[in-house]
Amino acid sequence: MRAVIEDVLLAQRGGLIGWVPVCLAIGIGAYFGLPTEPDFAALAMGGIILAMAGLAARIVHIAYTPIFVAVVLILTGFGLAQWRTHSVEAPVLGFRYYGPIEGRVVNIDRSASDATRLTLDQVVLARMSPARTPDRVRVSVHGDQVITTFQPGDLLIMTGHLSPPAGPAEPGGFDFQRHAWFLKLGAVGYTRTPILRLDAPQGAGWRFWVFSTRMTLSNAVQDAMPGDTGAFAAAIMTGDRSAMGQAVLADLRAANLAHLLAISGLHMGLLTGFIFAVVRYGLAVIPGVALRFPTKKIAAVCALIVGAFYLALSGGNVATERAFVMVAVMLVAVLLDRRALTLRAVAMAAIIVLVWQPEALAGPGFQMSFAATTALVFVFGALRHLDMTALPKWSRAVLSVVISSFVAGLATAPFAAAHFNQIAHYGLIANVLSVPLMGILVMPAAVLALCLAPFGLWQVGLWLMDLGLRWILFVAEHVAGLSGALSHVHAPDPLVLPVLTFGLLWFVLWRGRGRFAGLALPVIAGVLWVQTDRPRLLVADNGSLIGVLTDNGRALSKPSGSGFVAGIWLENDGAPVAQDIAADRAGIYRQGRVVTVEMAGWRIVQVSGKTALADLNGCGGAHVLISNQVIDAPRPCEVFDLARLRDTGSLALDVSEGGDLQVTSAQSVVGARPWSGQQGGVQDVIILARSDTKRAAEATLLTQNSTDQ
Repeated sequence: MRAVIEDVLLAQRGGLIGWVPVCLAIGIGAYFGLPTEPDFAALAMGGIILAMAGLAARIVHIAYTPIFVAVVLILTGFGLAQWRTHSVEAPVLGFRYYGPIEGRVVNIDRSASDATRLTLDQVVLARMSPARTPDRVRVSVHGDQVITTFQPGDLLIMTGHLSPPAGPAEPGGFDFQRHAWFLKLGAVGYTRTPILRLDAPQGAGWRFWVFSTRMTLSNAVQDAMPGDTGAFAAAIMTGDRSAMGQAVLADLRAANLAHLLAISGLHMGLLTGFIFAVVRYGLAVIPGVALRFPTKKIAAVCALIVGAFYLALSGGNVATERAFVMVAVMLVAVLLDRRALTLRAVAMAAIIVLVWQPEALAGPGFQMSFAATTALVFVFGALRHLDMTALPKWSRAVLSVVISSFVAGLATAPFAAAHFNQIAHYGLIANVLSVPLMGILVMPAAVLALCLAPFGLWQVGLWLMDLGLRWILFVAEHVAGLSGALSHVHAPDPLVLPVLTFGLLWFVLWRGRGRFAGLALPVIAGVLWVQTDRPRLLVADNGSLIGVLTDNGRALSKPSGSGFVAGIWLENDGAPVAQDIAADRAGIYRQGRVVTVEMAGWRIVQVSGKTALADLNGCGGAHVLISNQVIDAPRPCEVFDLARLRDTGSLALDVSEGGDLQVTSAQSVVGARPWSGQQGGVQDVIILARSDTKRAAEATLLTQNSTDQ
């Protein structure tokens, strides 16, 4: 048996580089999944011991060395994630602030509610020391103010509301606090008052010059191409998506074409591939150059330079940086006379990204881009020796587009469904009709427009871009309008994506028949996903909204207000509808501003406003009382008022098989981590036993006596 194991391990040699990012990712994921911050010294000591053990194993038999190297890599990923977490530490606002805000503009974008947002650094807040002031804040601008008059680097003043970054909308949901931590975003808020420019652009340098160039180019493109196509062109040329309307974005998502909007691997690959081809074949037609110089390497260098320029021009967001890393690895492979499109190149790109930004692992961009790239390289590598000479040349190109769209769509589908709770059924059709045009017409036209801009002739390129983008928007609108174009799924268990991903990577990376064992894990992940139960009752972290799951979907406590949280709940249920429709469902009893829910014998009462709370006798007969106000006096039930909810975050309430009521808080899931603001121990799940009904009985009696009197 030992000889068999050693032979299997030795057979993996030569392809072990692909497992390096996998091991790093396991360590990074383990770090972010812990409920408390680990001891780095213990981790380092464990790594040293394992390295010594690996050396001893190499002496015993070289076949076992990769196992110990894998464990060391897992610990390395763990340590990288912890180091990165503490290296970006910055002040976070600890309370709700209203007053003057001063800061320098470092980014302008648009929120999901279609409001323009300003990201400011060099922040100054009233009566707050610099040591406690957040490094960056993000302010949504409400009203009819014209934000395009502001320039990058402008020093602005305004009066607005700020608050700490919010925790998950539900326990186990997307953790915006962690996302904001790595952006050094210490507060978010909004303003309704006029924004004034206090001073001219502050802080000269290449970063603000690039930002200013981006915004100038974006405005020029939108002026030359008004409407949705101009906003689309500005997005793919500069990364400025602030002019994209929500209706167009919804159509692109429903048709699985939203990836055409974000500057990612597709755009970077199309642009650098176009430049590479133009330079290489352009030099090839000059005999004196083609015979004396390495035209292929010259083309790779030119493509690399253009890719770096595109990265800077697009704003250098995480997705674009990741795409540039992947392209750069492949172009460097060309310079080193290696094959560019290999799993080794994909692994190198993944290693660089994970070492550079470990937190990217948890984002859908990293997962979907590397899933698509890995699947494409693996499938086309398997088809490389397939004889297709019998097919006409035009059919080979069409077949390649269909296969690539199908493979990329299939590889990214589970990640898109897990993160966005939707599946685009006609995405293959939309991509086959749109992606080739993006590569053949739109991106070359963008390059042409920029090349002709110094001569005042860029309208030629923009006109060609307009034709291509009109077609893409036409396809998106009509595909999204087809019956059954989009279906929705509920949020999966947190284990689903790791199990699914590891199984597929095992199938791709393992050598020998043992690779087929990896296909069992996606099946297990699918079973886990199907069996994932949604929380019976959800409570918002401000106590102003609750939602109970019924046979007809989740019923909400009010038809408007807290719309962002309500939308997330309904999407995670896999049944997104308008909030007012969900509020009309049966399952919630309303009496003024008092809402009552009966759940397997447990009564939950939610009270909104000071007046309604003052008029409530005791707990109103409830086992659990929820309020968006601070309750000073004790009440004969389990109370979650605004003060307590600020510590617990959002809540999920379920009834166990034994009839006990389990209350899970968002903070109990997140744990005591640097970005959560929690100190000390982690709060456990609260369990209210069925037998412990004394307080509820007293509350009911008190209410009845008050009514009789």
